[in-house]
Amino acid sequence: MLVGAHEVEVFEGARARLEAIAYRLLGSAADAEDAVQDTFLRWQSADRELVETPEAWLTKVLTNICLNRLTSARARRETYVGQWLPEPVFAGDRMLGPSDTVEQRESVSIAMLTLMERLSAKERAVYVLREAFGYAHAEIAGMLDLTEANCQQIHRRAKQHLAGDRRRVAVDAAAARKIVEEFLAAALSGKTDSLVRMLTDDAISIGDGGGVVFSVPRPITGALRVARFLRTLFTPSEAKWEMVGGRPELLATVANGVPALVMVVGERVVGVFALDVTTDGIAAVHAQANPAKLERATRQWAVSGQGEPLTGDW
Repeated sequence: MLVGAHEVEVFEGARARLEAIAYRLLGSAADAEDAVQDTFLRWQSADRELVETPEAWLTKVLTNICLNRLTSARARRETYVGQWLPEPVFAGDRMLGPSDTVEQRESVSIAMLTLMERLSAKERAVYVLREAFGYAHAEIAGMLDLTEANCQQIHRRAKQHLAGDRRRVAVDAAAARKIVEEFLAAALSGKTDSLVRMLTDDAISIGDGGGVVFSVPRPITGALRVARFLRTLFTPSEAKWEMVGGRPELLATVANGVPALVMVVGERVVGVFALDVTTDGIAAVHAQANPAKLERATRQWAVSGQGEPLTGDW
């Protein structure tokens, strides 16, 4: 069926929410964009006179497209080179969606998106739709062809899988810059103790190079081991600069709701270090260096206010 101006307007009015749902379900901005486009194609070919509530219809179609994509994505990740991390998204990107509640902010953090990989596809869908978007269990059950009681059970199970005792620190741009400045100063100081003091005892460092950029193949755990690794990583080296195409500028921003150190060469974002900051210190450093997962970040960085580099000495 042809899509008139009104039908296009209805879909565009829902696009931001659909992108935010898809990103939380897939952990990839690129895959989320594709899922939303597939949803539009379904909307285009549907008998829209039979659609009573476009928002519910579009959400159901999108969610089921994402469930299918999750199944194939997990099969691909079995052969993924190195460690897999979600695609980082900078503050201001509509793909981050609502951030009014703690649950909404948590659901889009790199730490939580990584943790949600442990869930089954339906557990992830139920958790995201309930916690981040406030859908009632009856609505979610209708979207996923479940009973309401089964939906409630899946939601409880998902929350149990994701439960933790960490209390993350909410940050604005100014607070994020201060945290990143302190982190970078400690990393460049050459003194392991400076970094150890900023980390939790069980801190973890995970890097994703996608087999294109070198990264450590397994997580590094423990404050001392993470500090030693970061100290080495941030030691200036021509070989490191050659690997990313030049000497990068280091800047601070907020990515997925947490302070982030951004490496930029020319106009390209070549690395994003997201710092999972809790009341006890930095619990995790998630380093994304896979070029395929930094394309949206590069586009967004080009049109945002970038601020001044943190240091000219690296």
